[in-house]
Amino acid sequence: MKLQLKVPDMTCGGCVSTITNAIKTVDANASIQGDPKNKIVLVETEFPEVAIKNAITTAGYQVN
Repeated sequence: MKLQLKVPDMTCGGCVSTITNAIKTVDANASIQGDPKNKIVLVETEFPEVAIKNAITTAGYQVN
């Protein structure tokens, strides 16, 4: 499943790295692209959207 998630407090490459690592703890095979300029995270995963959102919020970021 492909997800496009808005992460308003993602501001830099370090944020993208933190979010990527958090998602990888849930789904090691996920394909993740972060765009801090547009505050969008694109995720291709087999896991439920709620699990991916929970990983991002646990890492300290909001997901809209």
